[in-house]
Amino acid sequence: MKRTIHRLMSVLLGIAVMAGASRYSPGIVFATEGETQEVQEERAQRTGGVEIAAPSAILMEASTGQVIFEKEPQVRRSPASITKIMTLLLIFDHLEAGKIRLTDEVTTSAHAKSMGGSQVFLEEGEIQTVDTLIKCIAVASGNDASVAMAEHIAGTEEEFVAMMNRKAESLGMTDTHFEDCCGLTGSDQHYTTARDVAVMSRALITEYPEIYQYTKIWMEDITHTTRQGSSQFTLSSTNKLLKQYPYATGLKTGSTDKAKYCLSATANKDGIDLIAVVMAAPDYKVRFQDAMDLLNYGFAVSSLYTDENKEALSARTVTGGVRDTAAIVYKEAFRYLDTEGNDMTQIQKEVKLPQEVEAPVREGEIAGRAVYTLNGQEIGSVDILFAETVEKATYRDYVKKVFRIFF
Repeated sequence: MKRTIHRLMSVLLGIAVMAGASRYSPGIVFATEGETQEVQEERAQRTGGVEIAAPSAILMEASTGQVIFEKEPQVRRSPASITKIMTLLLIFDHLEAGKIRLTDEVTTSAHAKSMGGSQVFLEEGEIQTVDTLIKCIAVASGNDASVAMAEHIAGTEEEFVAMMNRKAESLGMTDTHFEDCCGLTGSDQHYTTARDVAVMSRALITEYPEIYQYTKIWMEDITHTTRQGSSQFTLSSTNKLLKQYPYATGLKTGSTDKAKYCLSATANKDGIDLIAVVMAAPDYKVRFQDAMDLLNYGFAVSSLYTDENKEALSARTVTGGVRDTAAIVYKEAFRYLDTEGNDMTQIQKEVKLPQEVEAPVREGEIAGRAVYTLNGQEIGSVDILFAETVEKATYRDYVKKVFRIFF
């Protein structure tokens, strides 16, 4: 009897979901009750595409930066709190450079305390560590915590925002301009695009994967210690995908009346990291559903080929140098994302190097390249670099060589 009732409820739920789906094309993937994630992904692949409700969106694979899907990706829109992705990126830049530490203590200013919107209710003069404030930003989207960190790093929020804009420019985010560090502003001069959000999201998660230690948190308590005493405050994640989507790893939500509902969602499955950016969705449910649809589609159609290029390469012969050979190494790993269903085992690699080179050669100079082909077509390459410097030999060096040979 219970099984019959459960089946009936599942059927009714399916009818209700489909009835409310008129705004979607048949290509969308619904998280229908009773379906496994694998079934949803297979259906996404079978329908051959995805339609979403939000006006702007993009789906990117993180390691290659390859775009799998896009919809009005370069239309400038208000980003709301997904602005904080850039704030977090600068925080981690400063941690990496040793300019700040996770254990550093940060004092909340009156300006930071005055922030409205989403906040963790820091009091003026309250001291928190950098580690705690990162949690407040990444988990609870605290505007007050964002400003406190901006002031700690740059002295003022204004100077920190200038740093944000310089960083955006260095990343090639040509359609982005920030006016605050948290996205609370309603200024028309605070804007970005789905493509630019994906670019800065990719920079954050690929350069600093430790961000996941924060963005995967669903709930965690922090302690407020002020002149009035100590109290516990529970940080609760604004990213509902952490509970709704099994592969979710982050990253950042945002919403204001101007921006509507935005999301940069990251997820990992079978070694593939995807970034789904949704901007200006009409409500928060659409925001999350669109992101899940994009991620399901991406995982369904994507295969990632990776060559770490760790094997040793034979040294190159150097003529006319103080030494006869120079060591060489691969510059980096090779990654190729396929969305066409090709047989990735057919990828071939050919190392192309000159038989010998003339001195001098400098460490870091290009010695050759490894070329990858699939079905006879080149799909990419990796530079091979000299790992050491070999100077051009002088008369004295030749005398030394002769001396070593005979004596």
